[in-house]
Amino acid sequence: MLVFRIVGAAVIVSVLTIILRENRPEIAFLLSFTAGIIIFLLIVEQLAIIIDMLYSLARESGLDIMYFNTVVKIIGIAYIGQFGAEITRDAGETALAAKIELAVKVIILFLALPVMMSLIEIIISILP
Repeated sequence: MLVFRIVGAAVIVSVLTIILRENRPEIAFLLSFTAGIIIFLLIVEQLAIIIDMLYSLARESGLDIMYFNTVVKIIGIAYIGQFGAEITRDAGETALAAKIELAVKVIILFLALPVMMSLIEIIISILP
């Protein structure tokens, strides 16, 4: 199963990273970074399947695709931002990681504005 390969590889890379971090921190970081990219590439296919299934459900339910696209973009941005912040944090740049997280939050808020505006309009139309 894929999960065993991912966890097994991550444990091996973690042990190697701990060993290398003392004498060669730059190689330890590159090893960790490369492992993260490989793990991401291993799950991309599953992510594509999940997104396709969710799109099918959204179409069948009659949900406005614009709202669904916005939610999918927000989820993707959150995952990518978290991934980038963790890699930056692993490199010892915690301040930069915090700035990545702040930027991601602002981008998510910007993308969510049309959905929030529609929701407010619906609430206003319901109120007397």
